[in-house]
Amino acid sequence: MKIEIISGSSRETSVTNRLALHLEKVIKEKTEHDVNIIDVREHFLPELQRVFTSIEATPEEYRDLAKRMFQADGFIVVSPEYNGSFSAAMKNLLDHFPKQHHKVFGIVTASPGALGGIRAAIQLQQLIFALFGIGSPYMLITPNIEKKFDEKGNLLDDSFAKSVDTFVNEYLWLAERVIQESVSH
Repeated sequence: MKIEIISGSSRETSVTNRLALHLEKVIKEKTEHDVNIIDVREHFLPELQRVFTSIEATPEEYRDLAKRMFQADGFIVVSPEYNGSFSAAMKNLLDHFPKQHHKVFGIVTASPGALGGIRAAIQLQQLIFALFGIGSPYMLITPNIEKKFDEKGNLLDDSFAKSVDTFVNEYLWLAERVIQESVSH
């Protein structure tokens, strides 16, 4: 299974990216799945002018990204909370590749505050439905992000490990079942 973790913060000093790095490491240790990170800071998509409907219909400079988006079996979206919502950079990326039929999405949010991005997570649920994705009901809401992970994605707060494990296990359970079902039909 191909899983793309979308690191949705466009800030150069993103603390949210720490969480994406940690999730990539955990999933690679637990499974044989092909797991990678799409970092919005590495893809300078213009404001939406046209939707990319296939790899071939995508401008050459975005084809590698398009391959990853179209070939992914599932996504984990990792977003900071900006003004009560998810990041505009993530929205712009997903708007360029809008229909993700039958792909499982995991929602992960992070904030330096005590609420951990819960308002962004709720809005991401609505976006996933609009993309025709399947949202995992288990979300990873991460308060006080800078105290939980270092710059390389290493866990600093051992009490948060159970939350990460529950999220990863439940996401993988759902994604693997959806893949099995689609293969059998």
